[in-house]
Amino acid sequence: MEADQEALGGTAASPDESDDDDSEDQDCEDDDEDEDPLDTEGDIAADYLEELLDIADLDGDIDTFSEGGRAHVAIVTDSQTLVGKGGEVLDALQELARLAVMTETGHRSRLMLDIAGHRERRRKELQVLAHDAIAEVKTSGEAVRLTPMNPFERKIVHDAVANAGLVSESEGTEPQRRVVVLPAD
Repeated sequence: MEADQEALGGTAASPDESDDDDSEDQDCEDDDEDEDPLDTEGDIAADYLEELLDIADLDGDIDTFSEGGRAHVAIVTDSQTLVGKGGEVLDALQELARLAVMTETGHRSRLMLDIAGHRERRRKELQVLAHDAIAEVKTSGEAVRLTPMNPFERKIVHDAVANAGLVSESEGTEPQRRVVVLPAD
């Protein structure tokens, strides 16, 4: 066996050295267990979405990161094909990516997907809308009802309103659920 090892460019290991190899293997397994679950979610979703891009023959680079207790995946592309009208395709792909994560991990995912910067642009638009509504409520003393929004959009508005020291609530049923900004007591 030593001759076979030397022929392959290696040396035969003594019994003590082979124990070291086992501990290195164990260290690798420990590293997998120590990985952040959000990083794992992002990696699973990124792999799933990359496969979808390949199948659809669409270009895009995929970035992953964790922020605010959520895994985030961004498809960087110039195409709006995967965003769709009003972000409908984006929302559907986000749900599919969440299902892929849940299938693999057995846990529900709160993963956020952005494509071509759509969510980031929309976040900025909604923050302006929220600040305008806040100003109107402070000036008029009357509640302001905003247009219907999806849960992602409503959360952005609720956060902006809370940061301004006011209160907001959601009313209605999907897909017509909307934010109402209320005056201070």
